[in-house]
Amino acid sequence: MSDQPSVAVIGCGQWGRNHVRTLAGLGALAAVADRHPERAAALAQEHGAHAAPVEALVADRAVKALVLALPAEENAALACAALEAGKHVLVEKPIALTVADAEKMVAAARDCGRVLMVGHVLRYHNAFRALVGAIEAGRIGKVRHIQSHRLGFGKFYDRFDALWDLAPHDLSLVLSLAEGAPRSVDVRPVSVTGGQTDMAHVHLDFAGGPTAHIFVSRHSAYGERRFAATGETGTLVWDDLADWPDKLHLVPHTVRRGDDGRWQQDKGEAQPVAVEPGMALTDELVHFLDCVRTGATPLSSGMQGLDVVRILSTAP
Repeated sequence: MSDQPSVAVIGCGQWGRNHVRTLAGLGALAAVADRHPERAAALAQEHGAHAAPVEALVADRAVKALVLALPAEENAALACAALEAGKHVLVEKPIALTVADAEKMVAAARDCGRVLMVGHVLRYHNAFRALVGAIEAGRIGKVRHIQSHRLGFGKFYDRFDALWDLAPHDLSLVLSLAEGAPRSVDVRPVSVTGGQTDMAHVHLDFAGGPTAHIFVSRHSAYGERRFAATGETGTLVWDDLADWPDKLHLVPHTVRRGDDGRWQQDKGEAQPVAVEPGMALTDELVHFLDCVRTGATPLSSGMQGLDVVRILSTAP
């Protein structure tokens, strides 16, 4: 008998299926629900769980937590109902499509004393954890600037543009390093196809902390997924498209003025930083289960999800 909290997954799309499979492997899957009952029944049977209507799972006292893998516009109403019913909730990103809905969710979690976590899965990637560890070890000094590129071609949606689809990943990473909301935000959307945002630049400035630049695109002829943190003595570069041994490097460098007033610069060879292969979704769900058991605040909390939506909502 598993001692894991019992979790139900609402939504059997691509990410819902990933959650179902992973929770089953962790011994925490209790039930599955979907707007198509036959799809939920088939997936539940495959993983040794049962299927039930959403309302039944919200009311079921044996279910301690819900994972919501739904269209973002549906998150607020169901999350608030689940939290008020005493459930802990993990909701896929973005937490909501409006600041008002995200605020309702955060307030409901606070008032009900329940965990609200957002599925910013890259926050749990071993390469990002290694990058954070290198920063905490002082390997690049104080972080001065963060830069993130997430580029590719495709995934065009009617309800989502490139900014809302792609940037939450990078914003979560930036906010985790900066440890707080930015004091200024500048979002520059670009449309190539006509209408929706296909590319976007996001500039962030943090009081007493780093600046940051995020560039996302769904209309790029080449793929790129790089995240870099530049400090006083070097830059840590995470290339998520590289193989595991080559995902993270430290590039040592210094720039300073000499006694004669001229700029002096030194740049060393890139040094690999060890990263253990892993599954970010598994680590994310293990963290969620730990938070459900202990009541701890998740690394990708509802408040961080709210901060992400506030940034995205400043786009013209």
